Amino acid sequence: MAEETPNTRPDSPPSSTAEAEDPVGNGPTSAPADKTAPGAAPAKVEVATFGSGCFWCTEAVFLRLEGVTAVESGYAGGFVKNPTYEAVCTGETGHAEVCRITFDPSVIRFEELLKVFWMTHDPTTLNRQGADVGTQYRSVVFYHDDNQKELAEAYKRELDKSGAFSAPIVTEISPVKEYYKAEAKHQNFFARNPFQGYCQAVVGPKVAKFEKVFKDKLKKQP
Repeated sequence: MAEETPNTRPDSPPSSTAEAEDPVGNGPTSAPADKTAPGAAPAKVEVATFGSGCFWCTEAVFLRLEGVTAVESGYAGGFVKNPTYEAVCTGETGHAEVCRITFDPSVIRFEELLKVFWMTHDPTTLNRQGADVGTQYRSVVFYHDDNQKELAEAYKRELDKSGAFSAPIVTEISPVKEYYKAEAKHQNFFARNPFQGYCQAVVGPKVAKFEKVFKDKLKKQP
């Protein structure tokens, strides 16, 4: 992709407003091989689907968490079948850029994923994350069952009540319906393109902040 500005994705509209500062914000970038002992029962896994702006950022963050076994970038919440990245970037398909996170709940709980989700983007800006503007960048939890719905709604209420953010949280909480995997070039994007302008200006600093704040939750280096 051709670069336009160092802190704006090539598909993003220009903005005259400074990028919102992340409440928190490089390391292992792909899930390790399954290390289940021979003969042992495979770990029970669950799935969470979050949208928190550019999926390049979201993917890079969640791949680093211990207990997360896979992260896939995709599109959800729209009304057009089989959307392309270019179509989603117009903001006219209704989709949000999301990451589908597969995790082992015996290692990391859904509530812990929610904490990382809310602390690694600005959930108070409607349809915007920094210089990335449009409904495709909305803050959203797509829940997979009633338990995830209840946990997300309760966590959101507590955050608002606590005054953790200076403005009300606008995160959408909706059931996951049709989900589409993004094109291969968007998978593991940061790891494969660390020197791309947006990755250097936005993704890298966000990941560095995240690693400092959640250092006890990171995958162990071999």
